[in-house]
Amino acid sequence: MADPYHNNIYHQGDGDSYRTYGQGGQDDAASDVTEGHDEEDQMYEGEYQGIPHPDEVKAARRAARAKARTMADGVSDQEELAEQYEDIMEDCGHGKFQWTLFVVLGLALMADSVECFVVALVLPSAEKDMCLSHAEKGMLGLIVFLGMMFGAFIWGGLADKVGRRKCLIIVLAMNCISAFFSSFAQGYGFFLFFRLFSGIGIGGSVPIVYAYFSEFLQMDKRGEHLSWLCMFWMMGGIYASFTAWGIIPRYGWGFSMGTEFQFHSWRVFVLVCALPAIAACLGLMFMPESPRFLLENAKHDEAWMILKQVHDTNWRAKGEPERVFTVTQIKTPKTQEDEFIEIQTATGTAFQRWVVRTLTLTKLVMKNVLSLFGRDLRLATLLMAIIWFTMAFSFYGLSVWFPDMIKHLQHEEYESKVKVFNREKVEQFHFNFSLENQVHKEGEYINDKFINIEMKSVKFEDSLFVDCYFENIRSTDTIFENCTIRSTVFYDTDLYEEKFTDCTLENVTFLHNKKGCHLDNEEENDVLIYLVSFLGSLAVLPGNIISALFMDKIGRIKIIGGSMLISAGCTFFLFLSFSQAAIIAWQCLFCGVSVAAWNGIQVITVELYPTSKRATAFGVLNAICKFAAILGSSIKKKWLNTNCFSTTELVQYM
Repeated sequence: MADPYHNNIYHQGDGDSYRTYGQGGQDDAASDVTEGHDEEDQMYEGEYQGIPHPDEVKAARRAARAKARTMADGVSDQEELAEQYEDIMEDCGHGKFQWTLFVVLGLALMADSVECFVVALVLPSAEKDMCLSHAEKGMLGLIVFLGMMFGAFIWGGLADKVGRRKCLIIVLAMNCISAFFSSFAQGYGFFLFFRLFSGIGIGGSVPIVYAYFSEFLQMDKRGEHLSWLCMFWMMGGIYASFTAWGIIPRYGWGFSMGTEFQFHSWRVFVLVCALPAIAACLGLMFMPESPRFLLENAKHDEAWMILKQVHDTNWRAKGEPERVFTVTQIKTPKTQEDEFIEIQTATGTAFQRWVVRTLTLTKLVMKNVLSLFGRDLRLATLLMAIIWFTMAFSFYGLSVWFPDMIKHLQHEEYESKVKVFNREKVEQFHFNFSLENQVHKEGEYINDKFINIEMKSVKFEDSLFVDCYFENIRSTDTIFENCTIRSTVFYDTDLYEEKFTDCTLENVTFLHNKKGCHLDNEEENDVLIYLVSFLGSLAVLPGNIISALFMDKIGRIKIIGGSMLISAGCTFFLFLSFSQAAIIAWQCLFCGVSVAAWNGIQVITVELYPTSKRATAFGVLNAICKFAAILGSSIKKKWLNTNCFSTTELVQYM
């Protein structure tokens, strides 16, 4: 299947097929530039070293494309535009403009990465702050990916019809607004809604970013520079974990307004996570629309001006301001979609015009989506969907498995150190020290006081409490099971009746119970949570560098195949790992190797589809990726909850 964007063959057609700009001033501009220069006196520095002149390399490439074209049976208008566009980008060169756009779009990609991490990093604190159940925590973890799935599909399709830059600004603005409101949302429902809205927004950034940046790159530089762009996804993970590490445990950074409004440090972290999106949104204000998209939609004047801007910016930065943008003719395909929309929206009220334009745009987007399954693209789309799905299913599934398995090993180690007290009898004693990781069986507590203490992982079984007094108690995983409690007062505690299982309560009083849930500084903000996230993000650096350096040298397919093969080997050795250090090490290796496959598949997706369908195809495939992420993480989390053997049991089973 021919790719009109990838197989760029230069062709100079008839004058009737092109639109002409600035013909009258071209000769004058050229003479002004060359005045005072004798070309015979100019010496290329690499001539004596046997290095061909860059202009000679360009001429050879164009000759090869021209030869390939003469051998072809026929070239469509779309292919002819792609051929000439490649020649124009070669004249513009790769320089300051592309690197500026690289940073701006990298920040947008970084915002997408941060969004994937933010819920997982704030969840340990948010679940205490908002009293979340296990089901609510699971939904909060999945809602972002659900939003990203819809966002990728919607905004990818719109970017091919409305424009890359415009859609990208909108999705980043949605992410910023959602981050602001979700940080202040006190209820679970509002927080869930704003995270969903944020996911719908930022989910469209990945398809747009890759389509947008690729259309400013030459064909021979596309694989390398798109791979370098992937580095920002790694930087997003590092940024999220590093800032979470530095902000969330600092509870003094928050404030409260009574008991109804609490703004803890994890909410500050949610705000800080919006900074990459804000920076990218501001940077895009100074960036132009993709000229390739404009030419595809017959907006010749705008495209020509942008291409001239790219050319002049690059050569001026290279110290050659005398270079003139010599393009005067650009082939453009015939399109009537914009005229059709304008005719339909020319009459009626403002609301009617908006409805007509929205419905028309929706039809065009759906038509573009369905064209991906047409005769020419059906096989490619099916194969790409399978690859995206399987890679996402394993990658995101294991991303859930890594931290949960580490927590399971920590829990095993913690339980192995539990202290058990049998048949203890304590009378008239003042407990002024915290109780942790203890089990008290068949004990008797007569006229005892429990004041200003913390109870962490404490269990009382078949015990008797008579004339006891509990005041200012904070508890975590503390329960009373099958106990008898008589004439006892609970004052300003978080020991609710729900924590008394099968207990007999006689003349028991609960006064001024603590409202809501409370953060546990020591348990819920284990440094290991942030460390694992940080190391997992940093580990992809070697894979990013290798894929960027060799993507255009050894090919996309070999990069993907080798990466997936080694990643599969890592998963096998994970089965034999029973320590936290081993799991963290294999996680780093798995992430570092698999990122090369991700880079390769993203480059292929950009190159495989024509301009008019590029963002749409990327959006559909990215939506499939997010669906696989939801499915993979849900299945593996379910498996972990039902099949978490202890390491001893697992060794015996083997």
